[in-house]
Amino acid sequence: MAGEERDGVPLTNLDQELFDGAGATKRDLVDYLDAVHERMVPALRDRPLSVIRVRPGQPPFMQKNLPKYTPDWVARADVWADRSRRMVSYGLCNDRRTLVWFANQRAVEYHPGLALHTDWAHPTHLIMDLDPPEGEPFRLAAQAALLVREVLTACGMAGAAKTSGAKGAHVFVPLADGPAHDDVAAATRAIAARAERLDPALATTAFIVEQREGKVFLDSTRAGGATVVSAYSPRLRPGVPVSFPVPWGSLEAAVPTDYTVHTAAAALGSGDPWAELMPPPQRLDPGLVEEGHTIPIARVVAMHEGKRRAREKRAES
Repeated sequence: MAGEERDGVPLTNLDQELFDGAGATKRDLVDYLDAVHERMVPALRDRPLSVIRVRPGQPPFMQKNLPKYTPDWVARADVWADRSRRMVSYGLCNDRRTLVWFANQRAVEYHPGLALHTDWAHPTHLIMDLDPPEGEPFRLAAQAALLVREVLTACGMAGAAKTSGAKGAHVFVPLADGPAHDDVAAATRAIAARAERLDPALATTAFIVEQREGKVFLDSTRAGGATVVSAYSPRLRPGVPVSFPVPWGSLEAAVPTDYTVHTAAAALGSGDPWAELMPPPQRLDPGLVEEGHTIPIARVVAMHEGKRRAREKRAES
């Protein structure tokens, strides 16, 4: 229907399929994000935002820099990108109107930064990403998340869990006292290493896929300039599932595909489980930080391994 708008944002092509195989229209996306905006915006507020967008007939793409046609009322933060050697103008999704505007741009996935733009040097959460092997049940990711919880508990720390909206799970630990990115990254590596030791038949810290032997990958690389999909964010997958908070006691029985743009808002009711399940901010355990600084960074190890393999291949030819 022509002329539709919401919170002053003109809406277009609402009845088009969101993407091939989505099982949902653009209207479904807008309706869902609008329905959960009071819960989702707090998870996005003041964080440099990357989104994954889809356009009819084009492959999905991640957008970091706001396009030139972005309305002036969309808040933004300019962040220097060392890798590309340029300033990136990120959007800040600080209100309902902005979220509806992103939805109308076919922004399906919402990946905020790990720190607020006003204090980029200090992440607000430690995050562990539990990634099961392709085709394996979510239950394995849940069991690995419970290993992470066991490690946290032993350190006097606590976190909250959610489905990733894809095939894995995320554990978030809110942080107090503004630790630096390097220390948070180190603590995350130590948690992964300790969780692996608890059940090496289930979990692995091996960054290279071929070395994981069918185990759940404890991904400790969500640090520094990384992003992670927000709670309540839809995902670019058939059925358009969403990343959904789950209590620890229900995690193993959770079925991630039960939470979609069609069902998640009703499942929430009037509550905000992500806020309700999240413990208070806490200090990093010093022992985790100390241990983690002795553990090599997974991506660096993988890079050196790749170079070693390339040298061997050249030597053989």
